[in-house]
Amino acid sequence: MYNMNYLMAIDAGTGSIRAVIFDTHGNQMGCVQKEWKHSEDPRYPGSMDFDWKANWALACSCIKEVLAETGIGAGNIAAVSTTCMREGIVLYDAEGEEVWACANVDARAKDEVTQLKQIDPNLEKELYMKSGQTFALGALPRLLWVKNKLPEVYKKTARLGMINDWIIYRLSGVLAVEPSNGSTTGLFDLKTRNWDINIARRCGLRDDIFPDVKECGTVVANVSAKGAADSGLVEGTPLVTGGGDCQLGTIGVGVVELNEAVVFGGSFWQYEVNTDKGVCSPKCNVRVNCHAVENLWQYEALAFNPGLVMRWFRDAFCTEEKRLAAEKNTDPYALLDEKAASVPAGSYGMICAFSDVMNYINWKHASPSFINFDLDPAKYNKVTFYRAIMENSCLVTLGHLRLVEEATGKRPQKIVFAGGAAKSALWPQILADVLGIPVDVPVVKEATALGAAIMAGKGIGLYASVKDAARSLVKIEKTFSPNKKNREVYDKAYQNWRTVYAPLLKLSDERVTRYMWSAPGL
Repeated sequence: MYNMNYLMAIDAGTGSIRAVIFDTHGNQMGCVQKEWKHSEDPRYPGSMDFDWKANWALACSCIKEVLAETGIGAGNIAAVSTTCMREGIVLYDAEGEEVWACANVDARAKDEVTQLKQIDPNLEKELYMKSGQTFALGALPRLLWVKNKLPEVYKKTARLGMINDWIIYRLSGVLAVEPSNGSTTGLFDLKTRNWDINIARRCGLRDDIFPDVKECGTVVANVSAKGAADSGLVEGTPLVTGGGDCQLGTIGVGVVELNEAVVFGGSFWQYEVNTDKGVCSPKCNVRVNCHAVENLWQYEALAFNPGLVMRWFRDAFCTEEKRLAAEKNTDPYALLDEKAASVPAGSYGMICAFSDVMNYINWKHASPSFINFDLDPAKYNKVTFYRAIMENSCLVTLGHLRLVEEATGKRPQKIVFAGGAAKSALWPQILADVLGIPVDVPVVKEATALGAAIMAGKGIGLYASVKDAARSLVKIEKTFSPNKKNREVYDKAYQNWRTVYAPLLKLSDERVTRYMWSAPGL
């Protein structure tokens, strides 16, 4: 039915919006990206407002520019799908106008977390066992905040949606939520992959603001005349439900089967493991989301800030490497990788402590620390500190692998490693050594957008299934095999790090040091 040759993905990340065009074989034809910022309202510390007017203009400019730069006619786009940062929400009034929106790590609702816990001390655990979410990231405290602080907005609210759904809504006037991102609100029943209005009622929230749920990869609308005028797309172009960025990224790296796993190494490191049951851990320590693949769910464990820590270290201490990299037209990280490869596994016993292993219901991180180094510049120099940061992020991932293994009784035979950190020549090898299993690095660099493109193709029948498309389109660039000797070093390093981290966290609990991060209400 569709003989057009291209698919478009619109990817609304935390720091940017981009439009990416792929051919039907998964080859990226073009990408235009625009940075955006989510401002804090000075009246509300921790807020992260989403500016829907300015951001819609940016989205449309990305679409128009990628069509112009590639020379691909809008009429040759067979379908469009969307993906976005998870947890960000948009509220609409009865006329369909946006009335309030926030981005993903909005943290203004601290009082409301306390209020929810006062309803029942066991409420968070009770809701987690049904939804897979705690109060740390979900929509419940934010909706309660709107009810408490902006009652007129709350009264006008007629519908709630996610940011990927908002893009389709602006292109078509049709609002539907899909389960992969919708489940991150904490208002879904994992097993039914749909809203559970009893959760809203338990929290003193309205139960009449939830739109229809359509499975990922479903054509829900077509580009309207207004959407076409705004974006440069052709009226009538099919719009297909996409999903949350991690879930579609998982598809974009080919992790679509039961018990397969991936680590996305970006600003945060996300460890995702596929499961065939929407069942939560009784310890409430790991997140559970709907996958964008039907009849699959995901255990998810998050490491805070490895990519941001590395960027901080580069900018604070590696001025010379940045200068040399500019001269040689290379990346300063590549120069640091070369040097750090000569530092022995374990970084001479130095311990770097940033993110903790995830504890979703009591989620906090100690003040950042480097410990157990001597005043010997031959051993303990910036290259050693650089490697120690790499090793720490991998040790946290080992903690997450064990956490999910405890919840499921299963451990992956290998993992896929994607994202910015996977571009390193050294980091994937350290990850393989720490985990003790092979690490595959895929060719694709825009995994999330490719996942959205696969969804677009699946929706219009170009691919028989998401799984078939992922297996066909995703290619592995290199496999890193674990070094047994290094694995023994890292097993000991893991135990030392866990032993050291406990008193560091206690110091932050006692307010002697500052938390690197703590969930609202803790």
